[in-house]
Amino acid sequence: MKTRLIKPVALALLLGSASLAQPILAQSYLKGDFHQHTTYSDGSYSFAHMMAKNNQFGLDWWANNDHGGAYNRDGRVSGSDLGTTIYWDSYMPNPIVGTPSGSGHQNMWRWQSLRDYSFVDIITARALYPTKTVIQGYEWNVPSHEHASMGIIANQFTVTPNCNPLAEFEFKFDGNDADVIGGVAQGWTKSVLTDHEKTIEALTWLQTNYQKTSYVVPAHPERQKKYKIEHFRDMNNAGPDVCFGFESMPGHQKSAGGRGGYTANSDGGVTYGGCGVYAAKVGGMWDAMLSEGRKFWLFASSDCHDEAGDFYPGEYQKNYTYTTGKSAQNIVDGMRSGNTWVVEGDLIDSLVFTVETVDQARTKAVMGSTLTTNKGKSVKITIKARDPQGANNNTYSSYTTPVLDHIDIIKGKVTGMVDPTSPNYTVTDVATTSVIARFDAVGGVTDTKSIESQKWTSAGNGWVEILFPFTWFKSRVECYQRNRS
Repeated sequence: MKTRLIKPVALALLLGSASLAQPILAQSYLKGDFHQHTTYSDGSYSFAHMMAKNNQFGLDWWANNDHGGAYNRDGRVSGSDLGTTIYWDSYMPNPIVGTPSGSGHQNMWRWQSLRDYSFVDIITARALYPTKTVIQGYEWNVPSHEHASMGIIANQFTVTPNCNPLAEFEFKFDGNDADVIGGVAQGWTKSVLTDHEKTIEALTWLQTNYQKTSYVVPAHPERQKKYKIEHFRDMNNAGPDVCFGFESMPGHQKSAGGRGGYTANSDGGVTYGGCGVYAAKVGGMWDAMLSEGRKFWLFASSDCHDEAGDFYPGEYQKNYTYTTGKSAQNIVDGMRSGNTWVVEGDLIDSLVFTVETVDQARTKAVMGSTLTTNKGKSVKITIKARDPQGANNNTYSSYTTPVLDHIDIIKGKVTGMVDPTSPNYTVTDVATTSVIARFDAVGGVTDTKSIESQKWTSAGNGWVEILFPFTWFKSRVECYQRNRS
């Protein structure tokens, strides 16, 4: 069972997913962003500037995610915010190790800048923002595909912290890392596979070695048409605890060429209110994944490089992830659980979503969990959402108070995992998913598909409440949350 929250214009949308836990309060969610760039790769700002922006826009946690491969600038002292550019090969002695790379100024391989420089900045940021959780991640150049936001938190929060596992992964498996010397000197063995086989090898390695301490979330997957549903199925099969979702709402939301950098050449064309077609389409790719019973969730990110085409982390998009604490492990566990919802433009700032049996046991489930009930028995869906009463961060127009327009409830049939040898393994759409109810402030509004809205209850201070009884004729109710405009 899914909900979709919608507003009248395409400024802010949400998508999401959810967790196996007891009923929770909306304030138990932490706000985060795990995809952003600095001058350690192709970003415009220094590392310190980007860390400050995460804090300024109210995030509780964030992960730096500069690209893998090789780059020539020192992210500590280069950036448009500083007005300086310092190249690695300008230092004497030259600190770069490994196979020579680059024309003009020499590049440093990303595994080295992660291990020796960027992670040192992460430690500094943790000291500057002691109430925040700051993680070192990186944007993986996924062999034969495009990009993925990924991280390995193992070793990062020990007494003598390091990001060596992450650096090793970059050397072994990044599609743009051609170093054959430097990583070997660390005792690492580079993958000899190529293309999609290398991608599956990488996920198998993570599932084997960092099952609960790593994550891989494919980024802007529709943009270059390099991800298909069979790839997502393969990746989730190889690393079910690691590859558990995708960025359904890409960053680059200010891009002049189209939100998210999506164009007519992207899968599905441009975004739908900022959401890619894989999640925006009812009965599309995400619903096909859910119809197998896969724990595969939706996320968003800023993908911030510069102000020209991007919002800063937390300025426009946020992931709200339910956690039992503020540690990095709590956050990764929360992401994996599926108890996450995503918002753009601060359309809402709180959400409670539960499904409960109406029998004597009163069994209750939250987003991402499974509720089992007898065939033909009724369940009660409860949704509470808060439309914030103040202005959002918009300084680009006068539209600073987006209004929640309506909430859809969507059902889908869960039939089990598709066998990789089945012809259905490459089929993207599923016909068993549909909108079964819509709620808004007035009720009685009928759309072109003859869905008539019901009136929600206004509870004051921006809160709206929905109680929806439903008789389920299958044995399972899966709980998710998402939206589009």
